[in-house]
This record gives sequence, structure tokens and C-alpha cells, in this order.
Amino acid sequence: MNIALTKPPRNWDPVVKLTHWSIVAAVLANGALTEGGSWPHIWVGYALAGMLALRLLWGLVGPSEARFSAFPPSLSRALIHIREIRAGKVRDQPSHNPLGALMVYAIWGTLGIIIASGIAMAGLPPRAVTHEHYAVEQVAAHDDDEREGEESPLGETHEAAVNLLYVLIVLHLGGVIFETRRSGRGLVLAMLPGRR
Repeated sequence: MNIALTKPPRNWDPVVKLTHWSIVAAVLANGALTEGGSWPHIWVGYALAGMLALRLLWGLVGPSEARFSAFPPSLSRALIHIREIRAGKVRDQPSHNPLGALMVYAIWGTLGIIIASGIAMAGLPPRAVTHEHYAVEQVAAHDDDEREGEESPLGETHEAAVNLLYVLIVLHLGGVIFETRRSGRGLVLAMLPGRR
């Protein structure tokens, strides 16, 4: 095995960690703790949108390893990376490896679809200021959907994107475990809060 590690495992900056774990918490909360379409579900979604927006802004102005230029999406680089994996080569990466970069953009894109479809269904925050106001609208919308016998196209898009996100999360976790074992670098430790 040809190992070319020149640096110890790096740590992500605090903004990357904050946005990463906030997005994880929001996805877990809306997937397991809130009811779809409920007032808490919507507000967790708004928080998720804010965290994703902060991370995307950080991709423009943050430190070099957090910027989009450090991990551009590239299918050709990903294919080269797969060949390196098959050959047993481990290359030091300043940020995400090429496969990881594709995964990051896929997750962000999917989150964008989830957020956009959710906002399209619920409206912007002033429209859902009170639980009572939103509950009345949800009952009317639910009755309309039952009369039509199917979910609205926006609802179907939202649900399909959420299901795709779950698949991407499983693949992401598998990739992190695989790359940690393959490279010997503490990828999970580098993302933990409080580690520098």
C-alpha cells in the first residue's frame, strides 16, 4: 500500500462544525421528533435553511479548506480517486476528497430541494407566525388532498427529496467509515466540537 500522508488529521473550523451538527440536529428532529407539516416541523425547517445558508456563505468567505474552491465537484477527479482506492493509494486532501465533495454537493442540493418545497408549501415565516393560524391552513390543505386522493406535487417532491437525503446520509456515513479505516485519519474526530 502506498501511503503519502504528510499532515496529521486536520480539524474543521468552528463554523463548519456548527453548521454540520446543526443541520444533523435539524434533520434528526424533523425526521424523528416532529410531525410533517406541524408548526415545530416548519420552524425547524427554517432553522435548517438558515444553517445551510450560513454554510454556503462560508464556502465563499471562510478559510481555504472550507471554500468551494477547495473541493469543486468533479466527476473526472472522483473517477481518478476511485482508481487510487483500487490501487491502494492514499493521498492527503486539504479538504474533502473528490468522492466526498460530490457527496457534499449532493446533500446540499437535496437539502435545498427539501427547504424550497417546504417553504413553497408552508410559506415564508410571517405566514406561519402562530400555530393556530397554520393548523387551520393545514386542516384545509389535508382535506383538499384527501378529496383529490393523492398528495400534492410539492408534497411528493418534498417527500422524495427527504427519502433521497436519508439514502445520501447512509452513503455519507459509510464513506466516512471507509475512508477513516483506509487512510488511518480521524475524520470523525476532526468534526467533533471542541477539537482543534
